Amino acid sequence: MKRVALILFSLFLTSLYASAEGNIILKTVVVDAGHGGKDPGAISKDGKTKEKTFTLDIAQRLEKLIKQKYPDVKVVMTRSDDRFISLDRRAQIANECSADLFISIHINSAYSTKSSGFSTHVLGQSSQKNRDLYKANLDLVKRENSVIMLDDNYNPKSAGFDPSDPSSYIFMTMMQSAHLEQSIDFAQIINENLKGGPVKVNRGVSQDPFYVLWKTTMPAVLVELGFISNPQDLAQLKKPSERQALAQRLLNAFTEYKKLYDSTTSFSSETELLHYDDPEVGPQVYYGVQIFAVSSQVHKEDSRLMGYIPEVFPSGKINKYVVATDASLDKVKEEYKKIKKRYPDSFIVKIEGSELHRVK
Repeated sequence: MKRVALILFSLFLTSLYASAEGNIILKTVVVDAGHGGKDPGAISKDGKTKEKTFTLDIAQRLEKLIKQKYPDVKVVMTRSDDRFISLDRRAQIANECSADLFISIHINSAYSTKSSGFSTHVLGQSSQKNRDLYKANLDLVKRENSVIMLDDNYNPKSAGFDPSDPSSYIFMTMMQSAHLEQSIDFAQIINENLKGGPVKVNRGVSQDPFYVLWKTTMPAVLVELGFISNPQDLAQLKKPSERQALAQRLLNAFTEYKKLYDSTTSFSSETELLHYDDPEVGPQVYYGVQIFAVSSQVHKEDSRLMGYIPEVFPSGKINKYVVATDASLDKVKEEYKKIKKRYPDSFIVKIEGSELHRVK
């Protein structure tokens, strides 16, 4: 028991040092104002109002709110004026600045003027449980992804994606982000914070194959803030006070997520992690590389595994797949160099019993 107390005390001192020196906190967020320039996005039924105007206005309001509340957080905008930014470049901006979070702001549209409400989306395969919702989401995804064809440098072969080809969506959903769990958490937090706001109807959280979410290498959420085709939603979006209210609710969601992020990923990158070899002290600690996390079971012969034999760690509704496990962190780091070429979103984890902790 003395040994247990000594180790616990050492961990306590380590945690104090980590909080002062090396905590992993949410430091950079990318705010993506959908569409812009030659890409107007959705257009109101009378042809007078464009999605790109609303998304930029709300994004800029959110940027200002985050900067005011969190001076130490870097806010990166994919665009700050009315210019066209390709889908690839939007994701590239987020990846280049090593963002901790990606928020893409959009306004929805439908043929029917009755469709209304807000929705939040993370990368994944659209659910077919509700076929009307599935079709609506698929139409939305195809419309948003078709923007890629406005890119002067776009080539379906080099990009590995063609918005008109169903097989592209199959490939995209096969390579779901390793950050899916965090993305879902943030999407649910946004969804809760938008309730009772200017846009009344809650259309829920969905997993959908949006290109811009696929290309980002951090937790990422796309939010649709009402329908420009719906008279009630449009009337609210036209009011500066209501756009400010939407930005405030997105800030509230960001605040809630940041608290969760900062409190659950704290550790010192310089601290040597302990190995437990005494059953009285705790479970064995070892390391591995998390290659992805999905809500479904992946068969050992599934092409997503690329020949790797993983260990599976259930976490709520998500299954985390970890490969190249070893007691030596150095050996795992060497394997990680090769794995990252095949799984760009992968990362090293410390495994303690059934719990995974990200290592940087």
